[in-house]
Amino acid sequence: MKSLQLSGRARAVLILLFLFGLIAFMPMRIALGLTGLERVGVSARDVRGSLWSGRIDQLMLGTIPVGAVRAGLSPISLLMGRARIDIWRRRGAADDLSGALTVGFNRIGIDDVTGAVPLGRSFAPLPIGSLVMEDVTAYFSGDRCGHAEGRVRAQLAGQFPGLNLSQGLSGTASCDGDALLLPLVSQSGLEKISLRIWRSGRYVAEMRVETADAGLGAALAKAGFSDAGGAQLLKVEGTL
Repeated sequence: MKSLQLSGRARAVLILLFLFGLIAFMPMRIALGLTGLERVGVSARDVRGSLWSGRIDQLMLGTIPVGAVRAGLSPISLLMGRARIDIWRRRGAADDLSGALTVGFNRIGIDDVTGAVPLGRSFAPLPIGSLVMEDVTAYFSGDRCGHAEGRVRAQLAGQFPGLNLSQGLSGTASCDGDALLLPLVSQSGLEKISLRIWRSGRYVAEMRVETADAGLGAALAKAGFSDAGGAQLLKVEGTL
């Protein structure tokens, strides 16, 4: 009986088929671990399903609770040297969300995010309850902000005495040196929030209220604001 011998080309085809099988049926949980997202603060209570169609329960971006989402790897992005995990939540509700987490060579960030992201108490005592994003893309190249774009609106979870901020504050994401910058302004233009976030997760949030009203200034002082050249300023620093 002759022994079965494979040519070099046949062996290469079998190896490729074997590797394709491993990737095609890889669990989403293992795929997330391979991307290295856990090392930058991305976590979840439970991850189920395959690499191409999975579910992530209680997804957390640092201290920001994204909640339960569907997820799947984009094969097209792999051809460009990036792992793009598309995430979405489509229930016809106010918390619907779509976008992606992306990891590449010396790059990490979010792509094309649209929807509301709850913040909990991430920036307390600044009462930013959620960020409503419109096609937001932002990523870090190494330790520097590489690119940022898209509209962001901050919804406040509480109210400051004497201020009507029911419409929130909005602005366009951009890079400010090493940091991702969200420069948010109210409809009146008298209230502003500057939120800077670094690759390490460190953030600095400043809320500035332009007012010459002594009564309003005194009320804001009780809420933690301090006088800053004719304006009232509340500054918060921390790590997500």
